[in-house]
Amino acid sequence: MAGTLTISTLSDGTNSTSSTNCIQGSAKAWVNFVGSSGSVNGSYNVSSVTRSSAGSYIVNFTNAMSSASYATLVTAGNSGGTGQTIGQNYASAAPTTTSVSVYCATNGVGNADPGSSGQMNVAVFR
Repeated sequence: MAGTLTISTLSDGTNSTSSTNCIQGSAKAWVNFVGSSGSVNGSYNVSSVTRSSAGSYIVNFTNAMSSASYATLVTAGNSGGTGQTIGQNYASAAPTTTSVSVYCATNGVGNADPGSSGQMNVAVFR
C-alpha cells in the first residue's frame, strides 16, 4: 500500500514542533569511521569512506543530496596534544551531490590520521 502522510506539527503532548523543523534540521548523512583504514563503525546515508591518503578521506553518500550546497561538520579523535585541524577539503575536491572530501591534519605534520581513538565523524546537513 503506497501513500502519503502529511503532518504539519509533531507533538509529544508537552512539546511541539513543525514537521519542517524535523525534515530540514536533521542530518541528511552521518558517519563514524576509523581514520587509518576508512572502516565504517556506524552511518546513515553513507555507502562507504575512501581513505585517499593519511588524513584525507572521501565520504560517499548512499542517496545523492539534492544539491552540493550543504553544510559539513567534521570532528576527529584527540591528537594527543599536537594540535589538530579538521574540515571539508575543498583543495582536494569540491563537494558533489554524491560525495564530500574531508581531512584531518596536525600542526607541524600536515595531513595525518587522527590520533588517540583514531576515529573521524562527519555529519551533513542540507
